[in-house]
Amino acid sequence: MMDKNVAKGSFEEILIDDGFYVLKIQNNTPEVTKVIREINRTYIQFHFCLKGGGKFVFNDGNYALEVSEENSLLLYNTQLDLPLNLMLSPNSWMVSVVMSIRKFHSLFSDEASYIPFLSSENQEKKYYAQEPVSPAIAVVLSQIINYNLNATIKKLYVKGKVYELIALYFNKNTDTDVEQCPFLVDEDNVKRIRKAKEIIIANMAEPPSLAELAKEIGLSLKRLKEGFKQIYGDSVYSFLFDYKMEYARRLLESGQYNVNEIGLKIGYSTSSHFIAAFKKKYGTTPKKYVMALASG
Repeated sequence: MMDKNVAKGSFEEILIDDGFYVLKIQNNTPEVTKVIREINRTYIQFHFCLKGGGKFVFNDGNYALEVSEENSLLLYNTQLDLPLNLMLSPNSWMVSVVMSIRKFHSLFSDEASYIPFLSSENQEKKYYAQEPVSPAIAVVLSQIINYNLNATIKKLYVKGKVYELIALYFNKNTDTDVEQCPFLVDEDNVKRIRKAKEIIIANMAEPPSLAELAKEIGLSLKRLKEGFKQIYGDSVYSFLFDYKMEYARRLLESGQYNVNEIGLKIGYSTSSHFIAAFKKKYGTTPKKYVMALASG
């Protein structure tokens, strides 16, 4: 029985349901941490890297897949056991969701054709996929790592967040122009879009206009907009808003800055504008959020 196997390393394991659990793996040390857990071929694995990076080792060290910050790895192989053998880099955080294929199919029983590896021709094959983490997923991952709740409702909270995480992972934009997909096959274009993301994050307090950004990365405005939406699942400024709010939330949790200082750091000239933006995102004010953390 899989549930009798115990993971080794710096982790917390939370059982969500029968055949369905989540691992919160954090390495806050300057050394590489090894995390091991038996996982057999009847399970599907989702690994999300919030911070730092790690390497998943297979086949007695003969094969490895690396996952870097803000990226995910999906593992599925009905022919071969894929035990967790993770080498987690220093100062790195990972959230891993593991569920039985039977449980996973039950989530999508009416929509099996929607998920590529659930199609009849792929059911007996292996499926590995690496994808960037969207801002919406990054927020949920951070909530799973950082929640501060009464122990009696912890499982319920995490269960809800994990279902939300899986739903967001498989959410595909119905308005995506299929004809534009070959654009993303071009590695150079993908690098330019990722550079655009790095530019707006580095200049979040005073981000460039879309026209300036397109010029800086060497793409047309149209291709910037389309490519960004396809890679990150959101428009440039919606992505930036989510990123800024998540950054602000982490600064609040650090306790090192007041509300006005945080607002200025992310580009709000007045604290009232920042408070309004934070409330729009999280449904509460920064002050009430900090109070809730303190009383947790």
